[in-house]
Amino acid sequence: MGYPMARNLLRAGHEVALWSNTLDKARKLAAEEKGRAFDTPRQVAENADCIFLCLGDTAMARQVILGPDGIIEGARPGTVVADASTISPSESRKIGQALAAKGVDFLDVPCTGSTPGATGGTLTFMIGGDQAVFEKTKPYLEPMGKRLYYCGGPGMGLQAKLSQNLILCNLLMAFNEGMVLSTKGGIDPDLMLEILDNSAAKSGLISYKAPFVLARDFTANFSTKWMHKDIGLMLDSGQELGVPLLLTSLTHQLFQTAISAGHANDDMCSTINVLEEFSGTQVKSQKK
Repeated sequence: MGYPMARNLLRAGHEVALWSNTLDKARKLAAEEKGRAFDTPRQVAENADCIFLCLGDTAMARQVILGPDGIIEGARPGTVVADASTISPSESRKIGQALAAKGVDFLDVPCTGSTPGATGGTLTFMIGGDQAVFEKTKPYLEPMGKRLYYCGGPGMGLQAKLSQNLILCNLLMAFNEGMVLSTKGGIDPDLMLEILDNSAAKSGLISYKAPFVLARDFTANFSTKWMHKDIGLMLDSGQELGVPLLLTSLTHQLFQTAISAGHANDDMCSTINVLEEFSGTQVKSQKK
């Protein structure tokens, strides 16, 4: 997602310093859109007033921000670091505290919308941190997203993102079970989807993901492995806050089952394959 997000900033007319774990990606984007590619996060920080990052997990974020040649080594006082990664809220707060000791402002700005939203500049951002810093950063967020929700202090953007993803992943499991059951019971999957879209069970997630399932297209927009990681963060948050997450615990295991079956890098809607295999039924469009 970081590649199209950075591209949208460049196309909005901003000067953008670029770095990626895969350096060829940064160099390619720099060549195509007139950005500047650098070899380390530190070098990016030395050449930027506002730094965005979008990484896979908490360890990656800590490494890029606080590790050797990290952002903290190059950022000047008054710089804003805005982390769009979905990571642990409590660890994000610790990262923010380390940056604050250097006079660097920090926002957690996780987003939703997957790859299509990143490409089209239509992401939804949930922001945690100082509101004045958010207001200062808003002009840079706007080329990347259409909805910006200020959620409160440090870590609150992440708390909102994890809550949203919790509902999404559990809805997906309900869709999987319902569609496998109805298909094995003899209901045409296209008909079942039309019924869902015109009933109280209608869901934006189902309307978006179901056509991919019926077409058996599991190309990743948001992969099984990354949602599995997010579910783990939800369970950690529930433990920290004393909130039992019963359905989510089961969903975590179902995602692990899909990963063990070889679907880690497929889209998360590929999790339906697990139930299909158990039941000997495939949910597939009958349209030609």
